[in-house]
Amino acid sequence: MAATQTVPQHSNNRNFPQIITPRHGVLTLFGYGIRVQVERGHLVLEDGIGPDRRRPRFPRVGHGLKRLVVIGSDGMVSFTALRWLADQDAAFVMLERDGSVLVTTGPVRSSDARLRRAQALASGSGAALQLAVELISHKLGGQEKVARQKLNNFAVADNIAKFRSALRTVRHLDAVLSIEANAALAYWSAWSDLQIVYPRTDIRRVPDHWQIFGARVSALTGSPRLAVNPPNAVLNYLYAVLESEARLAAAELGLDPGLGVLHRDTPNRDSLACDLMEPVRPLVDAYVFDWLNRGPLRREWFFEQANGNCRLMGPFAAQLSETAGAWRKAVAPYAEQAAKIFWQGRTRRSKFNFLPTRLTQARRSQTKTGNFAANVPAIPKTKPRCPICGGSITKGSTYCAKCAPLVYRENLLEQAKLGRIATHSAIAEARRSATQIKQAAALRKWNPSDLPKWFDEDIYLQEILPRLVKFTVKAIRLRLGVSHPYATLIKRGQSVPHPRHWMPLAKLTGYRA
Repeated sequence: MAATQTVPQHSNNRNFPQIITPRHGVLTLFGYGIRVQVERGHLVLEDGIGPDRRRPRFPRVGHGLKRLVVIGSDGMVSFTALRWLADQDAAFVMLERDGSVLVTTGPVRSSDARLRRAQALASGSGAALQLAVELISHKLGGQEKVARQKLNNFAVADNIAKFRSALRTVRHLDAVLSIEANAALAYWSAWSDLQIVYPRTDIRRVPDHWQIFGARVSALTGSPRLAVNPPNAVLNYLYAVLESEARLAAAELGLDPGLGVLHRDTPNRDSLACDLMEPVRPLVDAYVFDWLNRGPLRREWFFEQANGNCRLMGPFAAQLSETAGAWRKAVAPYAEQAAKIFWQGRTRRSKFNFLPTRLTQARRSQTKTGNFAANVPAIPKTKPRCPICGGSITKGSTYCAKCAPLVYRENLLEQAKLGRIATHSAIAEARRSATQIKQAAALRKWNPSDLPKWFDEDIYLQEILPRLVKFTVKAIRLRLGVSHPYATLIKRGQSVPHPRHWMPLAKLTGYRA
């Protein structure tokens, strides 16, 4: 009878909190019974499923926490914890696995009512059209780059470039939306045939429509919501992370996240945050493309609901949440550009009244160096994965620790098979025949009387063989005219050579009677 596994005692004990370091400043909570509260000045967190629980706690100094992401809605958050996060300039984000943003809260900044009024009147001042053209132009430029450099579809890239050039002559916001929609159709058509790879052990449990990117529009909703395969589910979740960062960026600049220019006013949606997402979406697409090419997807990262909706598992979603910092840097210059366009559209303007650049710190860099610091958005680096199972690998390795022995064994068997085939080829048979003829002629030519009577096998084993250790296999092979494997056996003492070789070996070692 096998012994039951011992349950660790410290995992559920509040007196022994786990030491968890936020990766890239982001910590993600998932599972059931999530708790976020403050005890004795420390932020105490709790998440997990069943007995596998985490209970980290963070002090007010040296915690390294910038984003606290909660996946799901099962748990509680105290007001004191939200105040603790606000005092530490950390944001709280609540996401759903289907790509919905539930709650975002961030540091409170002082705002200017004149900026919000200019934002509300942007349609009449022309600022809305200017901002829309600016955002969509950058979006189409990013899509053209992805189609050309990632997807290698030059026809689609050239088509998107034509749509982008048409933005220069638009005079109405509806024309901008039409151009953006037509470019999106061409762009996602280049993604439709992208193959998705899974491990060999998981391929039987993977539906057919999971093995290809397919259409961006879901069959369940007629829109990108409720994805039906893993790549679109990953895109939706990363878009949700990006949307939360766009909300925080707009609020930090004093803008109203709900008053957009591209997206219409809709209940329960921050239209301006969705607008600011548009030029950063191609960066997310490029990141997902690189991530798909790093290795196969594991079936355990996803689950399928009864209606066919594909969702992400908690640990995998937490890994994707770590990219929030990169999307914050990418959306920051567009948020500040939107605030600048709104500010310039006011009826009363003053050239000495500048907006603060809280996100990019461009104004501060201009004060120090005299030039604005260029903020070039970059794609987060994707970690390589095992090409067999999709698991994580160490630096400098090709396969994970579990798959490496199996791969090396298969390679060794394959090389052995090729070696056996090569040894029975016509060329190999001819070489062996020539060698046998050569050795047979040498045996006929050799006269046993040439060997001294005192030179017997015991002399060879006791005097000659120990001296061969100092000589290389190549030296023995060249002296005797034998093959490399046979010379190796002679040096190791695993084979006693023919007596005709004893004297040449004695001369090689310098032995004298």
